[in-house]
Amino acid sequence: MESDPTRVCELLVGLPDVNVLGVDDDPGVPLLVHVESRLEGPVACRACGQVAWVKERPVVELADLPCFGRQARLVWHKHRWFCPDDDCPAGSFTGEDPRIAPPRGAMTDRAGRWVTEQVGRLGRTVAEVARELGCDWHTVNDAVIAYGTPLIDDPGRIGDVNALGLDETLFCRKGRWHTQHWSTSIVDVTPGTGAQLLDLIPGKSAAGVSAWLDARPHDWLAAIEFGVLDLSGPYRKTFGDSLGHATLVADPFHLVKLANTKLDECRRRVQNEVVGHRGRNDDPLYRARRLLTKAHERLDQQGQTKLLGLLAAGDPQGEVRMAWHAKEVVRSIYEIPDAEVADQFVAQLGVDLQDRSCPPEVNSLGRTIVRWHQEIVNWHKASVSNGPTEAVNNLIKRIKRIGFGFRRFAHYRIRALLYAGRPNWNLLPTVTPR
Repeated sequence: MESDPTRVCELLVGLPDVNVLGVDDDPGVPLLVHVESRLEGPVACRACGQVAWVKERPVVELADLPCFGRQARLVWHKHRWFCPDDDCPAGSFTGEDPRIAPPRGAMTDRAGRWVTEQVGRLGRTVAEVARELGCDWHTVNDAVIAYGTPLIDDPGRIGDVNALGLDETLFCRKGRWHTQHWSTSIVDVTPGTGAQLLDLIPGKSAAGVSAWLDARPHDWLAAIEFGVLDLSGPYRKTFGDSLGHATLVADPFHLVKLANTKLDECRRRVQNEVVGHRGRNDDPLYRARRLLTKAHERLDQQGQTKLLGLLAAGDPQGEVRMAWHAKEVVRSIYEIPDAEVADQFVAQLGVDLQDRSCPPEVNSLGRTIVRWHQEIVNWHKASVSNGPTEAVNNLIKRIKRIGFGFRRFAHYRIRALLYAGRPNWNLLPTVTPR
């Protein structure tokens, strides 16, 4: 059966209602496919409705998907029309076809949707995809923003949330002094649903997150029962201002981490007081630094004997040993199964750690436990944590790492949300680029 070569070429191009005018196949350069929109009849003036005339044939070269292992360009011969009526205010206008490319786009529509999935869903770098297509970095990045924005703004992306987690991540360091600029991750940590990044907010103050929460529907906010946070005053204020009905839960990991931090501060202070310098390889307390932070039940007999020997040699007043015991007691909070017993235990622990006989670092830990007493105990009622939030932060850091950092927060936000925000990728073929 004979076939029309032009029709076969049009099928291979894979675009609807276009005429293939020709193909430039020069070695060492991308394949150039010349096309024009197929006109079904006369084109009417947009203002008066008269039949418009062709004024010019501007040519636009668009980055396209590779063809037969070759980089390709789609050369679109457009039609610029004008109204023959001298009194018509329309003037001239250029014919557009969003099926070929969006207005003012530098990439074909199909290539734009493809790069959005490659960069957003699969986490590839913009530079890698740009090299594959043989186009500029900005061309790919602009397409990801144009097609990805409708996906992350989709109202159906964020469902009902029972537990909301907040945590900070480092966005970048700017200026001569490398000033840290932070961002706040808002994450759905509802048990059994899988962590979902809802949004990224610049800064780690209460104002930004409160504004985001205040913009959400009232029914959506009312469904949130638990707010999970680290020991952060601004985040506690956020929940108090915008989610006053939610039960606040202090993340267990961050409390144990604080206890380990206080233990390390005590060890370094005693180290300087005893030997007059920072830790060195031969100093007993420096050699014990890893054993001190290790969970007691994970120490075998040899490790425990070694730790006690090093403490006896480098801790004459027993301050580090007391801080070590305080850390282990804080860890035991989460071994108590009964919420009422835990309530009494935490209340007494906060008072005991502030005793004058304890080192100043342990006193500071006790004051923190008193301030966060109710939030610590609430974990026994809710059993939710910021573990899913930390997992999402790892995904965010992966995107930041493969991008070698970001300069603009908008680029950072959309890349993170496309990768960890769980958008509905089935909508990608139907979205209108912005």
